[in-house]
Amino acid sequence: MNLNQVTLPVNNMDESTKFYLKLGFTQIVDTPHYARFECPDGGASFSLSLETECFSNSAVIYFEHEQLDQWVADLKLIGIEFEQEPKDQPYLWREAILHDPSGNKIKLYWAGKNRLNPPWRIDK
Repeated sequence: MNLNQVTLPVNNMDESTKFYLKLGFTQIVDTPHYARFECPDGGASFSLSLETECFSNSAVIYFEHEQLDQWVADLKLIGIEFEQEPKDQPYLWREAILHDPSGNKIKLYWAGKNRLNPPWRIDK
């Protein structure tokens, strides 16, 4: 079994599509109500779905990159704003936090081996 994708709600498809292209993703589906993106590494994808009603999304989407600090610095140079600069977390991940134009929370992070094998991992 493998996770296929996550779909995020957006209230402005054009603005949101441009935002995710700026982050470095490749768009593979483009319609007025739905967009899908491929991550540069690993074959994962995610999508955006246009919502015409008010919505609240408390999910957080995570994108991992080994050169996190450089990626954040590069994004800041092209106008991407961050709520939190890259910071070491007690759960052994380094994370930066931002929001897309529709308010969806995004964490850019690097966890390395700790993503799947933290010291507290349980094996059953």
